[in-house]
Amino acid sequence: MESKERETKKYKDSGIDARIIRAVEEMGFEHMTPIQEQAIPVFMSGQDVIGQAQTGTGKTAAFGIPILEKINPENKSLQAIILCPTRELAMQAADELRKFSKYMHGIKVLPVYGGQDIMKQIKNLKCGVQIIVGTPGRVMDHMRRHTIKMDQVHTVVLDEADEMLNMGFREDIETILKEVPKERQTGLFSATMPKPILDITKEYQKDAAFLKVTPKEVTMSSIKQAYYHVQRKDKEEVLCRLLDYYNPGRALIFCNTKRMVDELTEHLKKRGYAVEGLHGDLSQNQRDTVMNLFKSGHVAVLIATDVAARGIDVDNVEAVFNFDIPEDIEYYVHRIGRTGRAGKKGRSFTLVVGREIFKLREIERICHTKIKERNIPSVADIMARKADKILKEAEAVIQEDHLEKALEFVEERCMQGEYDALMYAAAFMKMKLGDDMEEIKAEKFHFERTRRIGKGKPAGKAESGKKYFNRETGHVDKEKKRSGRENSRTSRLQIKTKKQEKRK
Repeated sequence: MESKERETKKYKDSGIDARIIRAVEEMGFEHMTPIQEQAIPVFMSGQDVIGQAQTGTGKTAAFGIPILEKINPENKSLQAIILCPTRELAMQAADELRKFSKYMHGIKVLPVYGGQDIMKQIKNLKCGVQIIVGTPGRVMDHMRRHTIKMDQVHTVVLDEADEMLNMGFREDIETILKEVPKERQTGLFSATMPKPILDITKEYQKDAAFLKVTPKEVTMSSIKQAYYHVQRKDKEEVLCRLLDYYNPGRALIFCNTKRMVDELTEHLKKRGYAVEGLHGDLSQNQRDTVMNLFKSGHVAVLIATDVAARGIDVDNVEAVFNFDIPEDIEYYVHRIGRTGRAGKKGRSFTLVVGREIFKLREIERICHTKIKERNIPSVADIMARKADKILKEAEAVIQEDHLEKALEFVEERCMQGEYDALMYAAAFMKMKLGDDMEEIKAEKFHFERTRRIGKGKPAGKAESGKKYFNRETGHVDKEKKRSGRENSRTSRLQIKTKKQEKRK
């Protein structure tokens, strides 16, 4: 993918305000992403935009930079509104815009979302805000209170539009769009384009340019993708062994349900892992606390549902674990896009049970990627990794702490003559390593077991054709089958003849 980056346009060659370029380069970015390269020139021209791209492709800059270019800092009225599905996404987008506008004095950006004191937001709005980044529900609250005025809004952006519709915000979105001046620029960005979104584009956009970055173009070359075929009862144990073996400094684990997030979080905490769970049923204070712990590094592993994770934008996520295969194939790209960012390497691990292998093959086909099967790390490998980690921690203690008192205790016990210092060291290692583990056998799913042999035959008759199935070719050996039928027919005829002779 490095060659792809070299082909894309640089920010400094795009005609963007020099102050924005300075801020972007300070953030460590030089080349535009595909969606930025397509969307920024169109957006800056004033044309409406429909952008289809996944999370992690740089959409915020794609619409945020052109918005900043259009803002008049002398005018303290509201000039642009960006709607997001979740509080986390609103805060994240607002933070990005502030970074881009670091050297553009006089431009104020305010995130507005439920769960935060609305009076505090009203106070900030009275001071003059040109850009609001908010959730539809809270923006509607301010509209009812007349604390935001739409008369000078010239740009509206719907970010993650598919997710907003999934969360039931369609009526709110349409109410907001009807209140905004008709002479405006409207941008819509979404990972998918279902009919309800297309209906909104037809009604509220004019001659919109359709821009698309397919999953094939999403940077995956920096992410090593692997899957493990496991039995359902072994999923949690395999996950723990992968965490022990690869020992990522920061990792995300994805589950399909809130209940699974809660259960897995509880189980891993009992095993001694520093984990927290994140899903839609948590209060805003709980969500903020969990995210702060994850961002600060006090919690190494975050377990989340797909919707709750839409607003997560944390640097240095080393690994993503798909504890459950996502229901929606698009979510696979969203998930693994959390790692391998900004030129860094990342890993993704997917646990596959039984027939889920077919869904994984569909992900490979649609996303134009290859996910390699891996063997579950052996007990010996995991024990060696754990021992190495323990010894490194011990070496750090030796270098930094005073061990005089501890040495006295060990020497005194050794002088009693029963065990030497090496035996005590081995015992401490055994205590840290924990209980003995057993090898986990990989679940091998055989395609021929479920394959229907022969067209038009009922599933129950598939077993009768198994003996004619050629594993190398993946097809039924017709010659063997024909020969088998003839032999069977001959045998039945012989049996029938014998019975007739007996009767005579």
